Amino acid sequence: MTTAHRSEASARPGKDTRPASSSEEYEDIPVPATARRSLLSVAATWFGFPMNLGSAVFGGVIVYNLGLPRGLLAILIGNLVLFAYVGALSHQAGSTGKNFALLAADTFGSRGRNLPAGLLATVVVGWFSFQVGLTGTTLGGALGWSALAGTAIGGVLYTLLTMAGIRALSLIGMIAMPLFLVLTVVALAFGLDTRTSPADTFGYGGAGTALGFGGAVAIVVAGFADSGTMTADFTRWSRDGRSAVLATLTAFPFANFLANAAGGFVVAVGGTADPATDGGGFLNLLTGHSPLLTALAVVFVFVNLGSVASHCLYNGAVGWSALTPVRMRPLTLVLGAVGMVLALSGVWGHFLDWLNLLGVLVPPIGAVLITDRLLRDRLGDRPTGRYRVTALAAWAAGATVAAITHHTSPEFVDPVVGMITAAAVYAAAETAVRRRSAAAHPDTAVAA
Repeated sequence: MTTAHRSEASARPGKDTRPASSSEEYEDIPVPATARRSLLSVAATWFGFPMNLGSAVFGGVIVYNLGLPRGLLAILIGNLVLFAYVGALSHQAGSTGKNFALLAADTFGSRGRNLPAGLLATVVVGWFSFQVGLTGTTLGGALGWSALAGTAIGGVLYTLLTMAGIRALSLIGMIAMPLFLVLTVVALAFGLDTRTSPADTFGYGGAGTALGFGGAVAIVVAGFADSGTMTADFTRWSRDGRSAVLATLTAFPFANFLANAAGGFVVAVGGTADPATDGGGFLNLLTGHSPLLTALAVVFVFVNLGSVASHCLYNGAVGWSALTPVRMRPLTLVLGAVGMVLALSGVWGHFLDWLNLLGVLVPPIGAVLITDRLLRDRLGDRPTGRYRVTALAAWAAGATVAAITHHTSPEFVDPVVGMITAAAVYAAAETAVRRRSAAAHPDTAVAA
């Protein structure tokens, strides 16, 4: 299939003539009803994703700056925002079977979707790189391993896992979540036993000054801004929209809150030497007690970080496959290699700057998608075309206002400001366009 043909197929639902197959990833067409998966399978794809050391790192940074009580409140609010945002996008995916690139074509146009879809399919490779790099530094800091060797091994393993497709993501999610919960409890028990009392832990007031409350909420939202916006790549496998929302609920607020909070408690018990940088990473609390626990900690690192890395690489490969003639699995190899190079170079370490960028650029995309769906439900469908200027302009407006807010009003949650702005601009622009069209063509206008 040529790029032009695939672009046309992506721009309209079409009728699925491809037989259901356990190895098919349906990159350029909606997932047919016969290939949809159970709620447990789709939920496992999502709840195992945020239950990772990276989320614990971010939660630890937040608590280090705000203290435990305010930090947990910021984490909760951020996760509730994520549920509303990702849940709405998931409902659309489960109802249509379309991945993110196909949904973006409906809203931004068959060619216009290339910018948001290409951006997100690229930035998730950065997240893959972050998890690969975190593998090396975590093993190096806790066990004295070569950070470069750990990074290389992790990159190869996670790439191979991604190539197995959606089934592998569900399976590793089912393993990663219980393993994370059990070892978090063990790590905190060691931390409380040797460092501080429960009263001191719950009264921890923080020691950092880099983040305000709004900035902390923004970090939680930005942590899943990209893959959350691309949730359709996972939840399109749901049997319907309701099942897709329920699958999302297991991740936000539940799994991600627990992972963020775990990192916060690690910092509160004094379990990390440099919480401003390392946040709530807790592998060091699991090592040095027995060979068995140390070996389990190593397995935990690869399973845990492998879960989120493979999800991000899957997003990137599915996204670029929908935009190019290349299939998902060959792209997985290419993008995996690129991510490994980035991880080995050390650029993944600038994660706070990365989060700030994502929080500004990405949430307005999802806000436009959600608003477009609501408007079509209320006002009826409209022509798609190659470029939908109203959608692209609304995204630009939301990102611009979010960037200004980030730099001038840090007390506000800039991802939310960007979403509200993009939604308002898009709704106003679409309403004005439809009214002009109705006035110019009264006989063909769609009644509101």
